[in-house]
Amino acid sequence: MPTIDWPHFTPWAALAGGVLIGLSAAMFVLLNGRIAGVSGVLGGLLRPMKGDMAWRAAFVLGLVGAPLVYGLFAVLPAAQIDAGYGTLALAGLLVGVGTRYGAGCTSGHGVCGLARRSPRSLVATLAFIAAGVATVFVMRHLLNLS
Repeated sequence: MPTIDWPHFTPWAALAGGVLIGLSAAMFVLLNGRIAGVSGVLGGLLRPMKGDMAWRAAFVLGLVGAPLVYGLFAVLPAAQIDAGYGTLALAGLLVGVGTRYGAGCTSGHGVCGLARRSPRSLVATLAFIAAGVATVFVMRHLLNLS
């Protein structure tokens, strides 16, 4: 039975991170008029449109560059992934297919869509969460794969 790792539980850091995500999503929509859905931003880079590339590239560069800059001033936590490359590739493929079918990802629906009280985003977010819970249950309890 999993338990909370109390010595490493950081509710204040998590709260601060959530506030920063919310503020940045709100600023993005207010200042740019666009939803900060990562799959949509990245998808737009893969099918370029004139005058649309600079802000998308800056957005993705910020997502990748921010942890690198943070790492210059603080120690980054060690990444621990308990899965093989095949599992990661399959998971990434399934997430990509899911974002296409769901017309967005957790950042677009779960953060921005719910903040706008979008019923479609509520259904999508509930579907994301249900799929995640079902996947963990099957992988850990039925197939005994940690």
